[in-house]
Amino acid sequence: MSTNRVQLYSKPGCHLCDDARAVIERVCAEAGTWYDEVDITADPALMRSYGEQIPVTFVDGNQHDFWRVDENRLRAALA
Repeated sequence: MSTNRVQLYSKPGCHLCDDARAVIERVCAEAGTWYDEVDITADPALMRSYGEQIPVTFVDGNQHDFWRVDENRLRAALA
């Protein structure tokens, strides 16, 4: 289990994942926290659950966003 507050579920070659990663990196740096990234292609169960929603963002273990990451909403969740 991750000790970081934010997790990003993604897969290689996903342009929305690249966009989400940039937002998450920026907001986490401002908040002084770290994030983990999980490649869902390594786990068939994650592919079934999240394959059509990626990128999926979790904050403190709860699903926060999918497809796009709202920078202000993520910032507020980490405050």
